Amino acid sequence: MTREEVQGKADEIVAEVEKAIVGKKDTIQKCVATLLCNGHVLLEDIPGVGKTTLAKAISRAIGGEFRRIQFTPDLLPSDVTGTLFYNQGQSTFEFRPGPVFGNVVLADEINRATPKTQSSLLEAMEERQVTTDGETRGLPKPFFVIATQNNLEMTGTYPLPEAQLDRFFARLSLGYPDRVSEVRVLSERRLGIPLDEVSAIVNPEILMEMQATVREVFVKPSVQEYIVDIVRSTRESAQLLMGASPRGSLHLMRASQARAAMLGTEYVLPDHVKDMAVAVLAHRVIGRAELRAQGISPTQVIQRILETVPTPVPN
Repeated sequence: MTREEVQGKADEIVAEVEKAIVGKKDTIQKCVATLLCNGHVLLEDIPGVGKTTLAKAISRAIGGEFRRIQFTPDLLPSDVTGTLFYNQGQSTFEFRPGPVFGNVVLADEINRATPKTQSSLLEAMEERQVTTDGETRGLPKPFFVIATQNNLEMTGTYPLPEAQLDRFFARLSLGYPDRVSEVRVLSERRLGIPLDEVSAIVNPEILMEMQATVREVFVKPSVQEYIVDIVRSTRESAQLLMGASPRGSLHLMRASQARAAMLGTEYVLPDHVKDMAVAVLAHRVIGRAELRAQGISPTQVIQRILETVPTPVPN
């Protein structure tokens, strides 16, 4: 597949998802970029802004099988991955796949489940497989997890462990719509459900071809060094207790490749790195206690780092 075809298909997917999610093009683009990188998205926001609708719309646009897991405090790991059951007719044990076996899996309100159940997604997200009762089973391809979580200040929530946060390629937020967009939502929802108008632009096979093409986007050595300098700056920052891991460097490069492909650029530019840095890195760092007391978020720290790290000069 050519890069022009990738750009065209990505634009069509974004436009199709926009039928259901109004006024959030940038977030949709970054979500699609994550999909093109074969990564996973964490949507952190308040209830009612369209997180579930976004997941469903993307699933329809890529023609994949959509599965939903509603995380609750009493959810068990086997409720996610699947379990063996005894078939009396054949006198054998058979595996009953859990809802994680899908192309687009919505892990809704993931931080309402216990840490043990949250961890049941780790192997699936990283290795695209699950191991139950000593047997490993591969997951469908492509495999895309969109996890949602409410703000930690809300009751009945458990913070995600750092190891699991690092598995998420990007963390995004929809936020409140602007006044014009919210009026448009009311108008469209009065007559029907915009999600019903979302149709498939690609199928899973074409999507995997797009993912392969994105990996071929050229990244100059100077831009690779720029990415590493940004990530290393998070480790050296006096405002952060923990910086981003080497996985953060790799994911930032992949995200920049996807951004370049979606914009029709033949190679990655520093601006592509800046566009994706906050979404890819902010959830991988931990701010010091005094930083939180001052009301400064990790997002603001990453933005400050982007302002201070020297940008490579095009050649």
